[in-house]
Formats: sequence, structure tokens, C-alpha cells
Amino acid sequence: MPELPDVDVYCEALNARVRGQPLMHARIVNPFVLRTVDPPLSSVENGAIRDVRRLGKRIVIAFDNDLFIVIHLMVAGRFRWLARDKKAPGRITLALFDFPSGTLALTEAGTKRRASVHVVRGPAALAAFDMGGLEVANASVATFAERLRAENHTLKRALTDPHILSGIGNAYSDEILHRAKLSPLVHTRKLEDAAIERLFAATNDVLAEWTQRLRAETGDGFPEKVTAFRPQMAVHGKFRAPCPVCGTPVQRIVYADNECNYCPGCQTGGVVLADRALSRLLHKSWPREI
Repeated sequence: MPELPDVDVYCEALNARVRGQPLMHARIVNPFVLRTVDPPLSSVENGAIRDVRRLGKRIVIAFDNDLFIVIHLMVAGRFRWLARDKKAPGRITLALFDFPSGTLALTEAGTKRRASVHVVRGPAALAAFDMGGLEVANASVATFAERLRAENHTLKRALTDPHILSGIGNAYSDEILHRAKLSPLVHTRKLEDAAIERLFAATNDVLAEWTQRLRAETGDGFPEKVTAFRPQMAVHGKFRAPCPVCGTPVQRIVYADNECNYCPGCQTGGVVLADRALSRLLHKSWPREI
């Protein structure tokens, strides 16, 4: 799922192309993607774009007539910027938004249709999409600590909960925890102040560094390779690869459709965390250390 750095770079690229321009035509290719009927999608046509901004992991296209398009890319949703005479990808295109400068295509790979488009009127309706998560870059370490300790969750869950922190998902939470040298399964209320401060710094640093890296990679172009798996990442998607800090093989915890990647050497004192599926199968044969 595109997370804060990816979504911010999407917004920057779109602002450079459509801010101040009218949306000439909005076309829904797959009817499932449009989740609202009032106001109708046609109500945003010919309205000028005031701004494109991030709201959590959602992208908000704001119009000068107090209307908003709210797009959630979910796991496999992506944007493509097309020249006006270029044909959109066939099977994966969900919606098309035509501007004088080009066409924005909303696509989604795979068969699960999770990406969504909402059209809403007024700030109050838009606020309903705000999950309430803290924007860490705008917060103090005291506010960050208060949010984390309000409930007792594992760090992995707390970092990825949109009601606690904004814009962070599976990929960057792995990178943040590795940078902070903290286990993903430590509970938030057990964290000492020094660990909170380290986590706060790591969160800001990782998100800022990756936003800048993606910004430099995109340049004046449009983000084309938005992915949760990048070769420069330290642990996310690097199962069994050596940790770039200590050389210990990266381990993982698999759950549902996700996995958590971590370095035992840097984060858990050499302990291999139990995998819900495999450790139950192996019982006493499950290795406790590297």
C-alpha cells in the first residue's frame, strides 16, 4: 500500500500538473470504484483544482467550488499520468480524469477491487475521512509519546494504526523499528522515555529520508514505480538477507496477508520471534535464537 512518502510525492507531482486547471471530464471505467452518488461525479467537472493533498494515506483533490474527490489506493491502486492522445491500460484502469495538460488514470492490479473514489461536499464531509492519526512531522515527542501510550499495543500495530499515527504502513514501520533498534512486539506502555525518543527520531528520519529519495528519483517526471519493496530498504522484504548494520539474517513474522521483517541482531537481542503459523507447526523445534 502506498504510504506517506509515496503519497506525498504523488501529490507533489499532481499539483505540478493540475493545480489551477479545470477537470474537463471524469470517466468511471469500473463502476465499483465509485462509492458515492451524491454529489454526483459530474458535479466536479469544469471545476478548477485548488490543491492536491494527503489525508492519512488518502489523496484529496480539492476544487474551488467546495467539492473534493477522495481517493484511497489501498494495496494495489496506482496512478498513471498519460498524454491526452495516449490510450489507458485496458484491464486494470478503474477511472480516468481528463485535464488540459493530460489524463490521470487510476489503476489497480490484481482481481481484488479495493481502491475507492468518493466525491464529497464541504469540509465537514471531508473530515469524515480523517482517521485522527498524528502527523509525526508536526508533533512534539511528548505528543508522540502520549499517542503511543494511550493504549497498550505492540509497536508494529501502533505504528500502522491510522487512528494513532498518520500515513505509516507495513513497509515503513519495519524500517522505522529497525532504525530505532526496537522489537516489533514490544508493547507501547513498556517503552521507556529514551526508547520513545529514539522511536520518534527514527520515525521522522525514515519518512523524511524516503520522501526525499522518492522525490529525487521522480524528478520532474511522474512516479511510475510505486512499490513497498525497494532494494535500499534495510529489512522490509529482505527475509534471510543480511542486515546492512550487523549482518544478521533478516527474519519475518507472517500474519494474514502481511509480514513483519526485523533484524534479531539489532532489534531483539538475537531472539527469533515466534511466527504464528510456522512456530505452531514446529512447536519445540522452533529456533529461539539465530
